[in-house]
Amino acid sequence: MSMSLIIEHLYIVLASGVLAILIGLPLGTLAYMNSHAKPIILKVVDILQTIPCLALLGLIMVLSGAGKTTVIIGITLYSLLPIVRNTCLGLEEVSPGVKEAARGMGMSKMHRLLRVEYPLAFPTIFTGIRIAIVNAISTAVFAAFVGGGGIGSILTRGIRIQDMKLILVGTGALMLIAIVIDLFMSFCESKMRKSHGSIKLMLLPLVVLLCGFVIILPFNISKASSSDELVMYDGDYSETQIMTHMAKILIEDKTDLNVVVKDQMSQVNNFKAMMSDTNSCDMMICYDGTLLTTFLHLDPSDVPKGITLYDYANERGLEDKQVYLLDKLGFDNTYAIAVTKEVADKYGIEKVSDLKQYASQLVFGAEHEFFTEEGSMKYGPFVDYYGLNFKESVSVDVSLKYSAVEQGSFDVTEVYATDGLNKKAGLVVLEDDKEFFPEYNGAFLVKKDTFSKFKKIAPNLEEVMATLSGKISTEDMINMTYDVDVNGRSVDDVAREFLEKNDLI
Repeated sequence: MSMSLIIEHLYIVLASGVLAILIGLPLGTLAYMNSHAKPIILKVVDILQTIPCLALLGLIMVLSGAGKTTVIIGITLYSLLPIVRNTCLGLEEVSPGVKEAARGMGMSKMHRLLRVEYPLAFPTIFTGIRIAIVNAISTAVFAAFVGGGGIGSILTRGIRIQDMKLILVGTGALMLIAIVIDLFMSFCESKMRKSHGSIKLMLLPLVVLLCGFVIILPFNISKASSSDELVMYDGDYSETQIMTHMAKILIEDKTDLNVVVKDQMSQVNNFKAMMSDTNSCDMMICYDGTLLTTFLHLDPSDVPKGITLYDYANERGLEDKQVYLLDKLGFDNTYAIAVTKEVADKYGIEKVSDLKQYASQLVFGAEHEFFTEEGSMKYGPFVDYYGLNFKESVSVDVSLKYSAVEQGSFDVTEVYATDGLNKKAGLVVLEDDKEFFPEYNGAFLVKKDTFSKFKKIAPNLEEVMATLSGKISTEDMINMTYDVDVNGRSVDDVAREFLEKNDLI
């Protein structure tokens, strides 16, 4: 694990911590001073805490786009509850006698608050800050889902390919960060409780947190992309990562462009980043089926006769979103239905329609996305189309799917045809005999103005990308993802080896 991932994680935690303190302390103070505002403020921070983290990040991303900003805003909102409540509670617990004595000395309300009540209440307030910061360390793992970077990308990859070393390294790093920060804050809290309101001790830990944030800030400031930089986001699974890095290696070898690959992001979020006003993405790996069903919200049945799904998706993509697919790369990563070898052998299942007779005895499991309503190639339409009535359907995180299959948690699952983990898990991919799933031909998706944007510095960019046309077979992609996910080779090495083997660089 690189130091840059640790610095990214610390930056997210400290940035959100500083913001939560700047927002939470005034809100907690207002709740203490205003009995009418108190129930409203406390109810709002309570509600924020109940929103699922990924849902909250998704909502924020609609407004702020993908990246660290979305994650920092989300964790800041999650961190408000302990800070606001402890601020209000700490101030309320200051002895009434002390407050009355300060009033008797002629102190104004604000003077009493800042010089008497805050110093005495601060150990309790600081406990809330401590809880918020430590919780943020683990919550920041979700940054990996919206292009925020950090240690979460290590954990999600390790879980998906069942690499215990990666999981332990990522978990160990999180634990070490949490222990060091918590020990420091625990020490400060202990000293504050013994000092009975020392202003210096009250400010020390806050100054340290602020200084830590300022120190790592320069490493995390995203400079605006220049005219010689093509921006892409890394994928959240091996195939998209391989193709993203293959494009980077090829473009930088054949043109004067620099390709900036930002943090990992799912395809749905990547597309949102491409379509956002910030224009933070110039090109992404995609599939014609994904463009049609997920991004354009159409169905394969909408494709007119006499035109291919690929051509129709491109036609509508240009018309509706001003994006289009480059030439097909050669591999078809369609959805496929797979069963364990034990199930295939026991029931003699070879094609999807064979499942109908035995579905009531089998458990179907897949990632959360397959059970959503976004797009037509999902669980509900699939079981209706084939007339399947499974004993149970189980939704799991995509990173846990293969582990769950190998542990026997379910018998039938949805897979991507080119995933090397299918081979590792010993799954039997069934024939889609009624052709429910459309083709998912891999191709790069670009905006209408992408090539004109880089015409001066890379006039041959379109021709360079065209050299990949039809070069990567489905079998090639299976072997490459197997090399990365099972054999442990790096994405860059696998991508470069393929380009060199096929005389593309």
